[in-house]
Amino acid sequence: MNLMLTVVLALQMLSAVAMIGLILVQHGKGADMGAAFGSGGSGSLFGATGSANFMSRTTAVLATVFFVSTLALAYFGNLRPATSGSVLDSPAASIPAAGSSAPAASVVPAIPAAPASGAALIPSK
Repeated sequence: MNLMLTVVLALQMLSAVAMIGLILVQHGKGADMGAAFGSGGSGSLFGATGSANFMSRTTAVLATVFFVSTLALAYFGNLRPATSGSVLDSPAASIPAAGSSAPAASVVPAIPAAPASGAALIPSK
């Protein structure tokens, strides 16, 4: 189970990084508008329209792998045995109630009171 979780997590991270790279390399739909009005050729490695099909299909496949791995990770995360109580119950149990007597070690020491006059705070020369 631990090996399966590691494989799915690695697959998710690799698909996410590859998807980010592919999305950054792709041209937007408005990029072809300039080529239509004569502002340069739109030739690329895969041809004018071939890159859109190849890149968009590869991105769709990587997005599908990413979403399936996310669902698998969510499923594996819910397979853990349920613990009794709430997460919020555990910190509150260590704080003593207002009316209860707490052990002396857990009581915060009092801050000493300030002197009555402000003159004691000024150092003497």
